Amino acid sequence: MPQISIILPTYNVEKYIARALDSCINQSFKDIEIIVVDDCGNDKSIDIAKEYASKDKRIKIIHNKENLGLLRARYEGVKVAGGGYILFLDSDDYLDLKACEKCMNFVSENEEIDCLNFDAFVVNNKGERRIRSFNIKDGIYSKNDLLKILLKKKNLFWTAWAKLIKKEIYLKAFESFNLKENEKINMAEDCLLYYALVNLGERFGFMEETLYYYMLNENSITRDIARTNKNIQEHYIVLHYIKNMQNRGFDKPLYFLIKYFLMVEIMYYKQTPKRIFKICKFLLRNKFKLNALFYKYFHR
Repeated sequence: MPQISIILPTYNVEKYIARALDSCINQSFKDIEIIVVDDCGNDKSIDIAKEYASKDKRIKIIHNKENLGLLRARYEGVKVAGGGYILFLDSDDYLDLKACEKCMNFVSENEEIDCLNFDAFVVNNKGERRIRSFNIKDGIYSKNDLLKILLKKKNLFWTAWAKLIKKEIYLKAFESFNLKENEKINMAEDCLLYYALVNLGERFGFMEETLYYYMLNENSITRDIARTNKNIQEHYIVLHYIKNMQNRGFDKPLYFLIKYFLMVEIMYYKQTPKRIFKICKFLLRNKFKLNALFYKYFHR
């Protein structure tokens, strides 16, 4: 069985999928499998993936019967994964060619961990890039230590990508969502995973290595004006699920912090006027601080 399963949810990315697959098959660490999840697009993405699969046996293609959305498409890939660790790659992004090698070196040099976090380049359409980082020193952190750091830094790098996740923990996290049947979520879905991972995991690794290239795709769902109302709706759906997890005993201060960031994003999508945006952001931020302080004081 491979040590790492790379999961590529695929939906109308024919311009980019070859680059993503090249970054997988050319990894310096070879003990991997590459699972392409066909989420029922209408372009030639899967035809391109099939060409690659015919030349590399490590590539597997699974076909959803209908479009499931990003959250569930990833889950379908993980269900058939043989690797003990999962690495998510969006099909319009790509990996550093030593990503898997450096991740496994870190894992092998440390005791068993549930989630390894690393940095990413954010690249615009001009090729300009900036580093998106946790700004947390290399090392292993317990759940409690990580929660303290997150609340202090207020740095929520909550993406599913730029992480090596133990498959067992991922499956537990997904089950904790208690999603409604046929619920499709494409926006802010990573918050669900992140919140569950931090609560269910015990040991978290951080590596100050920039190994993921996140491409700012002008046609992506995060930048499609026509999807604005849908994006807002899905943010509220995510908030609902995270609140339910918090009500079942997951960390409350982290819930307050995530809620703050999601509400700020909702205001952005609503194109809230700049002056009102600043006032609302100030009020939301202080509400988070007061809620977290109140909870800490009465539950110490």
